[in-house]
Amino acid sequence: MTEARARLIEEESKTYRVQGFSCAGCAKTFEENVKHLDGVSDAQVNFGASKITVIGTVSKKELEKAGAFENLHLRDEHEKAAPRIPFWKQKTTMKVYIAIALLLMSFLADYKVGEGSTLPLMLIILSILIGGYTLFIKGLNNLIRLKFDMSTLMTIAIIGAAFIGEWIEGAVVVILFAISEALERYSMDKARQSIASLMDIAPNEALIRRAGKEMLVNVDEIEIGDIMIVKPGQKLAMDGVVIKGMSTINQAAITGESVPVTRSVDDEVFAGTLNEEGLLEVKVTKRVEDTTIAKIIHLVEEAQAEKAPSQAFVDKFAKYYTPAIILLAALIVVIPPTLLGGEWSEWIYLGLATLVVGCPCALVVSTPIAVVTAIGNAARNGVLIKGGVYLEEAGALRAIAFDKTGTLTKGVPTVTDFITLKGEELETLKITAAIEKGSQHPLASAIMRKAEDSGLDFHSVQVEEFQSLTGKGLKAQVDGVQYYVGSPALFQDLHKEIESTIHDLIIQLQNEGKTVMVGGTENEILSLIAVADEVRESSKEVIQKLNQIGIDTVMLTGDNRRTAEAIGHQVGVKNIEADLLPEDKLTYIKGLNDKHQRVAMVGDGVNDAPALAASTVGVAMGGAGTDTALETADIALMSDDLSKLPYTIQLSRKALKIIKQNITFSLAIKAFALLLIVPGWLTLWMAIFADMGATLLVTLNSLRLMKKNDDE
Repeated sequence: MTEARARLIEEESKTYRVQGFSCAGCAKTFEENVKHLDGVSDAQVNFGASKITVIGTVSKKELEKAGAFENLHLRDEHEKAAPRIPFWKQKTTMKVYIAIALLLMSFLADYKVGEGSTLPLMLIILSILIGGYTLFIKGLNNLIRLKFDMSTLMTIAIIGAAFIGEWIEGAVVVILFAISEALERYSMDKARQSIASLMDIAPNEALIRRAGKEMLVNVDEIEIGDIMIVKPGQKLAMDGVVIKGMSTINQAAITGESVPVTRSVDDEVFAGTLNEEGLLEVKVTKRVEDTTIAKIIHLVEEAQAEKAPSQAFVDKFAKYYTPAIILLAALIVVIPPTLLGGEWSEWIYLGLATLVVGCPCALVVSTPIAVVTAIGNAARNGVLIKGGVYLEEAGALRAIAFDKTGTLTKGVPTVTDFITLKGEELETLKITAAIEKGSQHPLASAIMRKAEDSGLDFHSVQVEEFQSLTGKGLKAQVDGVQYYVGSPALFQDLHKEIESTIHDLIIQLQNEGKTVMVGGTENEILSLIAVADEVRESSKEVIQKLNQIGIDTVMLTGDNRRTAEAIGHQVGVKNIEADLLPEDKLTYIKGLNDKHQRVAMVGDGVNDAPALAASTVGVAMGGAGTDTALETADIALMSDDLSKLPYTIQLSRKALKIIKQNITFSLAIKAFALLLIVPGWLTLWMAIFADMGATLLVTLNSLRLMKKNDDE
C-alpha cells in the first residue's frame, strides 16, 4: 500500500444527507465545488439517495457554502429529517407564484397606463429576475468557465430574448423553466420516498433490560447482548434472537411477505418487523448500523448511485449534444443574415428558440427517475436490486438456471415413506433411528425427526459396535442383533441378490425422485426408508410464470438423473442437468451465456458462488438471514421464497420499456421542434412548452413504476 493511499484511508470520511437537489447536473456541480474545498481529499455525491460522502476535514457550514448556488442544506446521515414541506409551499414553488403574479400585473399595468409607461416593463424584468435568479447565477458561472449545460443554454436564451426586446417571451421562458425544475425536484423526491419509508420502519427506541432494570434506550446506545422486551403490537428496533416467549411476526418490511411467521426461542428476528401477538424477550445480536434493515437501506442507496447502461449512454450523449446545440444556434443566427440577407432580429430569435428547445432536461431525467423508482419499489416488496445495470439486465434475461437443493426444494430432507416388510413398524423405526443417531449424514437427521414425530424414545436404545461403512451406510448391534442401514447397493453385497418385488419397489420410489435407504440384517430386509427433499409450494407456479413470459428455465443439480428428472418434471422446468459438480455448473452457465447472452443463476449465494459470478445476473435467496447473500448477489430475494422472481423480471422489463420510451420520446420531440426552424415556425413559447412538456411526460411515465406490485 502506498503512503499516499494509507494517508487517505486514515482521513476522516463523513456522510451527509442533502436537501435541495433539483437536478443531476446540480448534484455534479455541488460535488465539484466540494472537491475544491480546502481539507477535502475527495467527495462523492449520490443523487438518487440525496447524500454526499466527504473524505477529509471540512465543516458542515463550508459544505453548505459550496452548495449555496442551489440553497442546499445538509444534515448528518442518521439525523432525523425535518418535517417535509408540501410541494406547493416550497421556496422553489413560491418564486414561481411571485413571477407569474408579476407578469400578470405587467399585463394589467399595460392595459391601465397604456403605451409610454415603464411600469409594465419594470414588472416583467422583476418577474424574470425573481423567477430565474438561481438559474442566472448558475448559468453565468458556467458561461465564465465555458461549461455548457441546461442552465447555460437557458441563460443565453433569456438574455438574448431581452436583447432583442422580447421581454414577455423571456419572462414566460423563465417561468416555465422554473415550473419544470420544480416538477423535476418533486418527482425525484417522490422517487426517493421509497427509501425514506424504509428508514422510518424501525423504531428509534427500545425497552431494554439491564442489570434487572427495564429502561427505554435510544437504538444508538443499545449494545450487543442487551435484552430487548417487545410487547404485542410493537415493532422490533434491533436484530436479535428470541430467548423467551412465542409470537407471530409480520416480516413484510424485510421480505415483502405480509403473511406472519411464528417465532419462538432460538429463532432469528429483524428490526422493523411487527410483533403481533405474544410478549417476546430478544437478545440483541447486531448494532443499529449493522441490522438487516440498515444494510438494505445502505445497499439500495448505493444501487441508486450505480448508473444503468442507458443512463451512461444519455450522459455521454448529452456531453456532446449540448455544445452541438449551441453551435447550431450560433450558425442559425449568423449564416442566414450574413450569407442570405435575412433579418438579424428574426434569425437571432430563431437561434434563441433553438437553444431553448435543445435543452436536454427531458433526456437527462429520462433514466435516473425510472431507475430510482424501480429499485425503491423492489426494496419495498422484498427484492434488493444492486444497481441500474442489474435492473436493465434482469429485464433482458432470456434464461434462468436454478440450483435444485434449497432453491426449487426446501433443502431439508424428509422421510416420505417408511415401509415395513417384516416385524413391527414402530419398533423397526425406533431401532433404525437409534443407529442413525451416530451418523452425521443429512438423511440420518430426517429419520430421527420421523421417529420423534412418531413419539418414539429411540435415545434409550442401547447401540453397540457402531460402524460407518463409507459410501454405503451403517452397521451396529442392538440387543445382540447385527443391523444394517444403508443404500440398496449395501444389501446387494450382503444378500448377493435383492428379491424382485423389493427391487421393483425400490425402483418405483426412486422414479418418484426419492432417495431410498434399506434397513435389515445379514439375512433379511426389514424396511425401506424413502427420503426426499420436498419441493417448495411456490416452485411450480413460479416456473410456470417464467415459462409463460418466454424465459428458458433450467435446473442444475448434483443429484442423480432419476431424482433430478422427478423433481424437474414436477416443477415444470424446460431443461434438467444432473450429476453436476460445482465446476460443471460453472461450465454449463458459461455455455448458457454463449447461447442466450443474458442468463441468471438462482442459488443460495454461498455454495453456488462460482456459477452466480459467471451469470449475467446472480440471484440469491433468503437475503434477510444471510449476509453472504446480501453481499454476493446482484439481486437478493429477501424472503426464502422464489415467488418474488417473476415480479422482479416483470418490474425490470417494465422499467427497461419505460426508459426506452423516455429516451425515444425526448429525442423525437427535440427533432420535431428543430424541424420547425426550417419554415421559421419555431417560437420561444413553443420551444419551452416542448421542453417542459417532454420533461413532465418522461417524469410521469417513470413514476408509473411506483405502482408496480407483485400481484401484477
